[in-house]
Amino acid sequence: MIGKLTGILDSLSENLALLDVGGVGYQLSCSARTLRGMGSVGDKASVMIETFIRDDRIVLYGFADLPERDCFRILMTVQGVGARVALAILSVLSPNELTQAILAQDKTAITRANGVGPRVATRVVTELKDRMGDVGFAPGAALASPGGATAEGGDDADAVSALVNLGYGRSEAYGAVVAVRRDLGADADVSALIAAGLKELGR
Repeated sequence: MIGKLTGILDSLSENLALLDVGGVGYQLSCSARTLRGMGSVGDKASVMIETFIRDDRIVLYGFADLPERDCFRILMTVQGVGARVALAILSVLSPNELTQAILAQDKTAITRANGVGPRVATRVVTELKDRMGDVGFAPGAALASPGGATAEGGDDADAVSALVNLGYGRSEAYGAVVAVRRDLGADADVSALIAAGLKELGR
């Protein structure tokens, strides 16, 4: 099983890279983000690999790093999400952005991916909300604020809703409230969270 490849970038297309490793060309399907990070033709590149063995062929998927590969794996567990859709999602959202979108239940962020509609986006955020710890993104550890409060309930949720009503995306509003809650502490009320959240978003 191939887990990683390092070689010279031979060619690039819309969603494929050809990597020359010791004179052998490996065709890799990659997200747009990974392709952008591989550099130019002739550059040395290193990618993590997920190997799929089909009845008639071997398909290699390339990733910029382990978090992206792990997100690909967990996205593939969602009903209706195949490799093409998973790569489309990872083309528009980094692993951290995907995690935040899922925890914020931000279906709109997921639908930014080419070919991903509301139904699939809903399944992604619903089925994966409690599973991001499986790929190293532990919701409690990563997004918990002092005192154990999170942007999922109470004043935090009200602050997120207020920021969304002011025109901010749900994911960015969620991230701002989590950040300012950490700074302000567990005693901060919704008004303080909104005011600080607006400053955070205005940076």
